[in-house]
Formats: sequence, C-alpha cells, structure tokens
Amino acid sequence: MPAVGIVIGNGNKEYPGNLTTYVTITCIVAAMGGLIFGYDIGISGGVTTMESFQKKFFPSVYEKQKNDHESSQYCRFDSVSLTLFTSSLYLAALCSCVVASYVTRKFGRKFSMLVGGVLFCAGALLNGFATAVWMLIVGRLLLGFGIGFTNQSVPLYLSEMAPYKYRGALNIGFQLSISIGILVANVLNFFFSKIRGGWGWRLSLGGAVVPALIITVGSLILPDTPNSMIERGQFEKAKTKLRKIRGVDNVDDEINDLIAASEASKLVEHPWRNLLQRKYRPHLTVAILIPSFQQLTGINVIMFYAPVLFQTIGFGSDAALMSAVVTGLVNVGATVVSIYGVDKWGRRFLFLEGGVQMLISQVAVAAAIGAKFGVDGNPGVLPKWYAIVVVLFICIYVAAFAWSWGPLGWLVPSEIFPLEIRSAAQSLTVSMNMIFTFLIAQVFLMMLCHMKFGLFIFFAFFVVVMSIFIYMFLPETRGVPIEEMNQVWRSHWYWSKFVDADPGHVEMGKIH
Repeated sequence: MPAVGIVIGNGNKEYPGNLTTYVTITCIVAAMGGLIFGYDIGISGGVTTMESFQKKFFPSVYEKQKNDHESSQYCRFDSVSLTLFTSSLYLAALCSCVVASYVTRKFGRKFSMLVGGVLFCAGALLNGFATAVWMLIVGRLLLGFGIGFTNQSVPLYLSEMAPYKYRGALNIGFQLSISIGILVANVLNFFFSKIRGGWGWRLSLGGAVVPALIITVGSLILPDTPNSMIERGQFEKAKTKLRKIRGVDNVDDEINDLIAASEASKLVEHPWRNLLQRKYRPHLTVAILIPSFQQLTGINVIMFYAPVLFQTIGFGSDAALMSAVVTGLVNVGATVVSIYGVDKWGRRFLFLEGGVQMLISQVAVAAAIGAKFGVDGNPGVLPKWYAIVVVLFICIYVAAFAWSWGPLGWLVPSEIFPLEIRSAAQSLTVSMNMIFTFLIAQVFLMMLCHMKFGLFIFFAFFVVVMSIFIYMFLPETRGVPIEEMNQVWRSHWYWSKFVDADPGHVEMGKIH
C-alpha cells in the first residue's frame, strides 16, 4: 500500500491485476486473525453467566443473583471484579499497540501475527486451567497482548495484499472472522453450560487455543506483503511476489510507486511525531474518531454482555445464551452483506444507512425496556411477545452495525494511511478502539445499574453524532487505488486546506 502522497497522471490510473486464487486464499487465512478477537468477545459474556463460574470466582455476584430478590434487575450483575475480568484484556491490548507498531514495521506483518497468536495461545491455556482470580486476570492480559498484535497487523496485511477493486471485500474478511468467532463462542457457551459437574467454563475459556493455533500456523505459511518486503529493502523479492499476487507480469508501475513511497517513508525518523504534522490532519482525525465512534455505537454492550443483558430483561440462563446465538447468526449474515456491498454501494452509504438503522432500533429497545421495567427494574412477569420484540430490535441493531461500523471501522483507517506513518497510525487506531472498548466494558454494568434503559439513549446520541461526522467529513474511498488516495483528500471541501499545504508530494513515482 503506497503512500497517500503518490499522485499519478490525472488521478484515473489503474494498476493491472486480477483477483487470483492465490491472493484470495492468502487473505482468507490472514483474516482468520479476527477469530481470536471475536471468540473472546463472544466467550466472555457467556462464561460470566454460568453459575459454576460465578460461584468459583465471583461468589458475590452469584449470591446477589440467587438470594437478592429485592434489588433492581438493572443492578444484578454490577461487580467491579467481574467487570475487571472482561475489560483487563482491552487494557493489555492497548499497552501492546506501541510495541506491535515497531514489530510490524521492522519485522513485517506476518511476524506480528505470529507473536499475537503465540501470546493468545498462552493466555487461553492459563484461563482454561485457572484456579484463582489472579490466573484469570493474567490470562486475560496475555490474550489482550495477543489481540493488540493481530489487530495491528491483520487489517494492514489485507489492505496491502488486496487488488484495489476488491480491497473492501477482502479486508472485511477480518470483520467476518470476528463475527464467526463471536457466533462459535456463543454456540459453545450454550452447550458447555449444560455439562454436568460445572466445568464447562474451562472448555469455553481454554477453547480459545483453537483460533490462536489457526493464526499462529497461518502466519508461518503466509507470504509477507510486497510493501513490507520493500520497507526492509527486499526489492527483487517484492517484485516477484507482486507478480504472483496480481496474476500479471507487468507490475512495473505499481512496484515503482511502492519503492518511491518506501524511500519517502525512510526520510521519516519519528512516525509518531509525524502524525501531528498539518498534512496528516485528516488521517489523524480518522485514526482517532472512527475507532472511538465504533465502540460508542454500543455494540460491545450487546456482544460482551448479550447473555447478561438478556438475563437481565427476564430470559432464563439457557434462553439468554440461545438469544446470544441468534444475534451471533445475524452478525455473521450481515457481515456477508457488507462484503457484497462495500465495493458496490460505497463506504459512506453503508456508514449512513447503518447509522439510521442503529438509531431507530436503539430508541425502540430503550422504549421497550423502559415501558416494562420502568426505573425500579422490577417488571413482574414478562410475556413471550415482549421478549420476541426486544430480541428482534436488538437483531436489527446488530445487523446494522455488522454491515456498517463493524467492518468499516477497520477497513477505512487501514486504507488511508501513507506508508511513512502507516504502522504508527494503525497502532493509534487500535489504541483508540481498545481505550473505548476498555472504558465501556469497565463501566457498562455500572451504567446499566444507574442509567437503566436510558443507557440505550446514551449510545443512540453518539450514533447521531458519528453519522453527522461521516456525512460532513469522510470522503468516499470506494474504488480508489490507495496510491490515488491523496486526490480524495485534496478534493474534499474541508480537508483540502490541510493536504494542499504539503508542497512535497510524490508524483509519477518521483519524490519531490
């Protein structure tokens, strides 16, 4: 993925290349890096509703649920230690981002994936054999370090390998893997919770070894990207690899631009400091706001705590886990829709349509829960039709996220960064995602206890804000070679005044 500063001809140049079987298989294997992230999101909420798990590690939550019939349903799961179990992973992922940025740049994308897979595998084993809370937390920290590395490297890898016409669809393979990971985790939780003897939670947590091994082995057999090879001075090897990836012999224009971008990036000694330059203002803004907004949609409220949430609104334990499986299926199906539509309908259309759909469904869920539970959180007997309505609107919400902010929150940042700031900027993207994931995971149960059904209105407000931001400030990047991305910013009504301020851009493969 060459630098944004490359401007070629009249802005309409197309690099030759096909969607080869080789690049398709390569991207599918790399996208499996999302499995570990998705599996963890799905497994955490389900495990925390298993009584045997609660009794062993969080007895106060278990006692409150069993014996306290007076307190509000909203506050049933409010526990600092339970929340720390879930959110500690994201704090670790945040801390590992800076290291992952250096490793990704110096040693390549696939090596970063390998490190992530090994760390995640170690964390899964520690959690599966845990006998004390500290083992759970340390295991979660290792899982977090692993996710920090894979979330840093996989989206970059996919964007660099994919032909620009299919970049959106292939990159969304990462989000599809996350969605599949969530679904598989929900299904396993449902069955493991039924194991007699109460040790099913060990299988749920330890089962994370499987997706960890997939990405670990996958990283060993994957080729590195031509961009990464050039970054490390392997020019001839990169050219040979690019021919194989594109399925054509004539890759001279693209390889020359890649080399020019790499030479320009070598002039940058401090990529983190470089991010603050005026000409990178649009990239910095997107790197901060899109991943932050992605979490402020409230999706992780649904995905982390789906079983907890469903149990809170009156479902039994089995029904809660089953409802989480339903939302997981919707998540996977809607992500497939995004793969089909992202390069046909464009990024902006999916962002805005998803925003409207999420807003409507969040208001509907808030109204439904508010009407039945009120502010005291004691609904009495819940009719079946009510439960169906709530699950239906939550599914509509999950579908909206899964074909808009879910995949595009990873795709758009990964395709706009120039080579000289790419690793640092991607680290910033992952860091912002993890900061807000951590904060929301840390305070969600407390917010549910105090804000009650108003919590959904809180997230709906941010959906309005982020939709306005997309409408006003995000240009369409569909079908634009990353080598041409600078033209998109230069023609934007607002960002042009920042990008145009840069007199030294790369033109026709030459550095000015």
